[in-house]
Amino acid sequence: MIVGIKGHIVYKEPSFVHVDVQGIVYEVFISLQSFASIGSDEVKLFTTQIIREDAQLLFGFLEMSEKKMFARLIKINGVGPKVAMAICSTYTPSQFATVINNKDMNGVKKVPGIGPKSAGRILVELNGFDVELVSSTDAPKSIAFSQATEALESLGFKKDKITKALSSCNSDDTASLVKEALKLLQSV
Repeated sequence: MIVGIKGHIVYKEPSFVHVDVQGIVYEVFISLQSFASIGSDEVKLFTTQIIREDAQLLFGFLEMSEKKMFARLIKINGVGPKVAMAICSTYTPSQFATVINNKDMNGVKKVPGIGPKSAGRILVELNGFDVELVSSTDAPKSIAFSQATEALESLGFKKDKITKALSSCNSDDTASLVKEALKLLQSV
């Protein structure tokens, strides 16, 4: 799995870049946000690799928060990489978190390729989406809470049960939160 790429840009368009990494050129799809932020020919991108039957695709992001937003979006039924990248192109992670937390249906529908049905599904699935944009005093606990939530979701637990279990926990670090929540979730 390719999770990052660092190299020299040999070709650039608004939706993708060709990055030369020691003689091997990779095509990496990027958002318009990333395209606008690329300043020099040297680039370091966080990547998500998607392997399908007919293609191996790399999606690149200058910011980890944008990569996390993309990863969260493609987990939603009916939202593929193309739509997720359109969302990343339309909104920064902080702007998108505001749209989701305000339950702004029209804001979600502004993204090309998203209709009312998909917008509703995205709002429901991403309820409480924060992209770890919290004040500095709450940051460590909120980041640990978010990471623990992701870990428990990857184990197959439902989001509502995870939130309930984590709210009962007293720990501040991710590992302790996960352990404490697992005990609570297994006793249910």
